[in-house]
Amino acid sequence: MTAKNRHGSSQEIVKIPFVAPAGTPAGIEVMSLAALRGRISAHSLARPQRPEFHHLLTLTTGDLRHTVDFDEYVLRPGSWLWVRPGQVQQWGDLGRAEGTLVLFQQDVLDAATAAAARVDDPHAPVVVTPVADDVQAVAMAAEHLRQEFQALGHLPLEVHRAALRHLLAVLLLRLAHLTVPADVPAPDPDETYLRFRDAVERDFTRTRRVEDYARALGYSGRTLSRATLANAGISAKEFVDRRVVLEAKRLLAHGDRTAAQIAEQLGFLNPSQFSKYFTHRTGRSPIEFRRGVRGRGEDPAPPPAAT
Repeated sequence: MTAKNRHGSSQEIVKIPFVAPAGTPAGIEVMSLAALRGRISAHSLARPQRPEFHHLLTLTTGDLRHTVDFDEYVLRPGSWLWVRPGQVQQWGDLGRAEGTLVLFQQDVLDAATAAAARVDDPHAPVVVTPVADDVQAVAMAAEHLRQEFQALGHLPLEVHRAALRHLLAVLLLRLAHLTVPADVPAPDPDETYLRFRDAVERDFTRTRRVEDYARALGYSGRTLSRATLANAGISAKEFVDRRVVLEAKRLLAHGDRTAAQIAEQLGFLNPSQFSKYFTHRTGRSPIEFRRGVRGRGEDPAPPPAAT
């Protein structure tokens, strides 16, 4: 795909909108990693970036280290990595890997399909690995999508685009509903945890107090803590704090907002309170974190990028 950088200064993380290649259906692109390497330098890919569209990546050979929202993942053949819009990503060394990259915009799918495929789920895993019968089903869906994308001109453009949408839907639905291995018991869904999780996603800039969420949801603080510990392995307070810190990292990494502006956006009384909160939970001040993220693999003046 072709992309244009949006940056107010040379130090800002690249924010990339989707721009369809000339003559291809808008909203979807399928390419090999070899094609990606031929389109953009490894040095530019190594810089943190924040795409405005989805990335689906699977490998056929080699391995790849890929950073998503400041956590590093190792991708190997058979697994799929899904980066959603708004997440900050950073590519590793592509010279050791071959595979397929699927790029698509949110509005390519109808609302019902997007919901069923959990496209908007901010808590969905970044990396999934199909097992059992899912391996072949997912591989076939991806191959059909790749072949259809390359068959431009065999059908009228709108028919071709409709076929791409349907084939992409099949792939996403397969990935969103993978079979759980027989030896791994599927946990029963915990409604208390799900309600708390959704409330935090909605209100974490308004309050960081577990008591406020408990009151709004009609639970006790202890009930929320037990549910969160059982489902996420951390306390309810830690769950809230991690979400706030993640958003703070995104804002510090992307753009040139001041500490005062970020503090206000995240609901802190003043920059000093925000700085103490962030430093206590990350071991680095906001300024130190920003410098550290922007010091990795940057060009003095970022060239146009693709992906």
